[in-house]
Amino acid sequence: MKRFDAIAFDLDGTLVDSAGGIAHALNSALAAEGLPSFPLDTVRAWIGDGPDALIARALATDALAPHDSYELAARLRRGFDAATLQAPMAGSVVFDGILAVVGELAAQRPLVVITNKPTPLARAVLDGAGLLAAFAAVHGADTPLQRKPSPLLLQRAARGLGVAPQRLLMVGDAAVDIAAALAAGCAAAWAGWGYGHAPAQPAGDLWRLGKPQDLLRRLAMPIGANNTSH
Repeated sequence: MKRFDAIAFDLDGTLVDSAGGIAHALNSALAAEGLPSFPLDTVRAWIGDGPDALIARALATDALAPHDSYELAARLRRGFDAATLQAPMAGSVVFDGILAVVGELAAQRPLVVITNKPTPLARAVLDGAGLLAAFAAVHGADTPLQRKPSPLLLQRAARGLGVAPQRLLMVGDAAVDIAAALAAGCAAAWAGWGYGHAPAQPAGDLWRLGKPQDLLRRLAMPIGANNTSH
């Protein structure tokens, strides 16, 4: 394995189980438009491609399809963002083990967050989760072009930290996290405790982590040890 100078984490599905918060934000936005809400299990199944895709999936259902329009989707997105800012951790919880793992890693090397959430929303969620102080920087997607699988935010993070991309490890649960890491020339670790499905094909020395504590174990292995995932 390589020694990594810094570690980047995805937010939703990696650090925080945000399904409850995402359902709260979506249903708050729908209620403001007089539209029906969706149960948590349904919203959880839709998570993975960001709020715009989530709203599009809701609008494509039988319950909402007659209301489908660009203007409504834009209003729902504004309502979603407002609800997240007003109650960033509503219904959300930090994954078991994350606080201890992040605390230990932050004492060893700089940590950053790379997320498709806009930066203000990401910072609000991290602050509500008690995690914000552990991170040297939060890189949110403030424009569509920055969203993963784009490598732009990881490249920005590496420059800001003054580290080579190959010395930055990206930890995320979604395929877009792995794709962004590979496109940026970073190493990647799949967070198997989150929402995403395991990558179908191994990507180089991709790590497959079953729980947050596995990250500490992998990082502690000697250089040259067989550190690929099983």
